[in-house]
Amino acid sequence: GSNVLRRRYHRHGIRPDAPPVGTLPGFSGGIDKRGSFVVTKDLREAGLKVTHPRMKILELLSQSENRHVTAEDVYKALLESGEDIGLATVYRVLTQFEGAGIVQRHYFEGNQSVFELAEGEHHDHMVCTKCGAIEEFVDATIEKRQEAIAKERGFEITDHSLILYGRCRDCRE
Repeated sequence: GSNVLRRRYHRHGIRPDAPPVGTLPGFSGGIDKRGSFVVTKDLREAGLKVTHPRMKILELLSQSENRHVTAEDVYKALLESGEDIGLATVYRVLTQFEGAGIVQRHYFEGNQSVFELAEGEHHDHMVCTKCGAIEEFVDATIEKRQEAIAKERGFEITDHSLILYGRCRDCRE
């Protein structure tokens, strides 16, 4: 199969002006803009106490136009929305979320940590080395080939990540 490009995201794409998540009667949580249900029980099931910083950061991640954000992006968006949550707290919460499987951490652009919600759907990434744009893609042929290579060598793949670096269409023009 051919490469299927699914989304294109640019750095610093968080919308601090996004409306708050809609709440449902009887639940502590809500529906994010993608239609995903985010509830405090998800935090509890992950072994995390429900705190204001955790809820705000989770809300921000679920509302972000940009699926790939740095801790600094989250911190700036929280500041712009009037939240008094420190950068150290943002780092600590994102690291806790990573340990609980709520977010995935990637190291794009020279070891800078970038976080995205772990929504269970595997995808790979292409990163523009000039502007930092990140494109997600899924390619069944690449996935099958990786499995075949692992099998030929007696490996069982438990996880993998593929990151392609280059210049995006905009930066090449």
